[in-house]
Amino acid sequence: MDYSNLSSNIEIFARNVVEGFITGKHKSPYHGFSVEFAEHRLYNSGESTRHIDWKLFARTNKLFNKRFEEETNLRCQIIIDASSSMYYPLRKKITLNTPNKLLFSVYASAVLINLLKKQRDAVGLSVYTDSLEVHTPNKTTQRHNRILYNELDKLLLKNPIKSPQLTNSNNVLHKISELLKKRSLVVIFTDFIDPNQSLDMLFEPYKHLKYNKHEVILFYLYESKTEQNLEFENRSYKFIDLESQEEIKINPLNFKKKYQQQTDSFLKKLKLKCVQYKIDFIEVDINKGFDNIINTYLLKRQKMF
Repeated sequence: MDYSNLSSNIEIFARNVVEGFITGKHKSPYHGFSVEFAEHRLYNSGESTRHIDWKLFARTNKLFNKRFEEETNLRCQIIIDASSSMYYPLRKKITLNTPNKLLFSVYASAVLINLLKKQRDAVGLSVYTDSLEVHTPNKTTQRHNRILYNELDKLLLKNPIKSPQLTNSNNVLHKISELLKKRSLVVIFTDFIDPNQSLDMLFEPYKHLKYNKHEVILFYLYESKTEQNLEFENRSYKFIDLESQEEIKINPLNFKKKYQQQTDSFLKKLKLKCVQYKIDFIEVDINKGFDNIINTYLLKRQKMF
């Protein structure tokens, strides 16, 4: 796989995406609000009007309260599943227009880190496969942010073919839950593929995170063309499991209906569990950019304050 020097400009890319988003270049509920959203929050009916920013009201025709320093102390832990299945789809050249799940997760995380930095919030990073590969506490310093970007760069250099990485999300997420000593917003990027665990077992650590009072956003990543719609030619293909390296030769179109039924059933059960435990479950097509990631985070943050 050729990442064509993508890792060298990850921080610049993240900054450009965030600045473009908040100045209205992308669709957003904060259109025209500019970077000032980091200093303000929406006015809620019934609140005192003493802290309303009337100058901002004159420009936006919306009511915002000035945000004080103690209101910006959000702690966020970004968690990336870096097992080999996250390197799907395998391509000779990976770009932002043709990403795999891991590349998407890395750049989406970089965007969130930049956004958290702008809002003076603390952010940490955890990366796991069948073990906890990286875990940093959430901090606000510029030096800490550089460490996070460096860890994201490293992820893009791994080769899942030469060194397959298995998944053990159950044990690892339980461990992360115990490491997070203060209530945090936990953002997880995963394809939820762990062949050795049932759905009930897979969900146990998410219940653990909620029990420890964390807010959780689960970004479920998929590639719509081949994983969801099975857009293949009507012929046999050799499929290789990126984690176990097991091979099978089949015509995927012969199993399309049954495959989609089973996938839909799994997702319905997963969504139901997320609703039950008040976890934000967001389906993310990796071919459709980062706006959904930013919008979800901003709306969640607004609800938390």
